[in-house]
Amino acid sequence: MNALAPTLRRWLAGERIGPLPPRDAGQPPPALSFEFFPPKTPALEEQLWACIRRLAPLAPRFVSVTYGAGGSTHERTHATVSRLIRETSLVPAAHLTCVGATREEVDGIARAYWQAGVRHIVALRGDAPSGTAYVPHPGGYAYASDLVAGLRRVADFEVSVAAYPETHPAAVNPAADLDNLKRKLDAGATRAITQYFFDSATYLRFLDRALAAGITAPIVPGIMPVSNFEQAARFSALCGTSVPVWLRDLFEGTENDPEIRRIVASIVAAEQVRTLQANGVDEFHFYTLNRPELTYAIAHILGVRPRG
Repeated sequence: MNALAPTLRRWLAGERIGPLPPRDAGQPPPALSFEFFPPKTPALEEQLWACIRRLAPLAPRFVSVTYGAGGSTHERTHATVSRLIRETSLVPAAHLTCVGATREEVDGIARAYWQAGVRHIVALRGDAPSGTAYVPHPGGYAYASDLVAGLRRVADFEVSVAAYPETHPAAVNPAADLDNLKRKLDAGATRAITQYFFDSATYLRFLDRALAAGITAPIVPGIMPVSNFEQAARFSALCGTSVPVWLRDLFEGTENDPEIRRIVASIVAAEQVRTLQANGVDEFHFYTLNRPELTYAIAHILGVRPRG
């Protein structure tokens, strides 16, 4: 059970309790990176750029922009990344997948990113369009490890790849999934970013297994603040992320109280980061869902302050 749960229950019941424990003396704030998704409509584009403007002063190490299933948002991803380069001082990382394109087409996209000033790619196998199984394109990169090797031939990109503390849903077993991660890193990736998880012990056990398998590259934990518990639970069921009972209990009864939901979400995520920091982890990737308020509040709790 999460150690924070009893404290939060006392707070929600009206009992006065102290604040979260401060960071250890001399401990610097963690390094953060943020993930955005490209907008589908003018209204969502306005929401995205409001999110970017809000979070940019926190000086993240980089910001990534996702790529839809089946490569469906390539043009919007490219437009968003290009605008980040033109209008901000942020360092963008563009997602790129193997799905639905030949090697030549994928290489062409990578070259266009390099020419636009993008130096960091998040290389993924990618998801097939909804309702279909993944099948490699006959003239394309079959898997993310192949894509990583191809990107290294195109240009001197920094390359991040995905890792799955609770095993990719399509993997045969955890050992095979870990072997796949090692292949991606051996092909030239410089770091892995994990699927989000809610139990810190899940990540720490995965890190131990990765080290035992000879993986020494950084494995950055992915953190997703929960703004809507039911939505997060449905998505977690699809991607293989476990939802602990204690987390469901904490959000129970908050459906009509957005203020309490935000408080619970902020403290849960901040405590998750604190726990991992206490175990030597100092870099975190936040899935913002293009909503800045929770991520900004959590960063503040963790001691990250605006710059400039």
